Amino acid sequence: MGWAIAILFGSAVVLLILSFIKTTQTNSKLEQQIEHVSISVLNEVHELEKQLRNIQLDAEITAQQAGVAPAASEERELLREMLDLYKRGYSVESIAGKTRLKPNEVEHMLAPFMAQKGERSLVAQ
Repeated sequence: MGWAIAILFGSAVVLLILSFIKTTQTNSKLEQQIEHVSISVLNEVHELEKQLRNIQLDAEITAQQAGVAPAASEERELLREMLDLYKRGYSVESIAGKTRLKPNEVEHMLAPFMAQKGERSLVAQ
C-alpha cells in the first residue's frame, strides 16, 4: 500500500512537471504569435503614415502648381471643421451655430464644396 502511494505521488509530480513544461511551450508560442501580429500591425501603420505623408505632399504640390495661396492655419482648421460637419449632413444653420459664424458666411465658405456635390448628383442621375 505504501509503495502504491509512493508510485502515485511520484507520477503526480512527473505529470505536474510535464504540465508546467507544456504550459511554458504554449505560452511561448502564443507570445510569438502576438509579437508577429504586433509587428505586422506596426508595419501597416508605418505604410499608412507614409501614404498619408505622400498625399499631403501631393496636395501641397498641386496647390502650389495651381497657384493657390496657402490659407492661414486657423482659417484652414475652421474650413476643415465646417466641411466635415457639412459632409456629415449638418445644416448650414447648425454649422453656423457650432462655429459662431453667420449662416451666409458659412454658405460663402462652403459654396465651392456645395457646388461639387450638386454637380456630382446631376451626373449620377
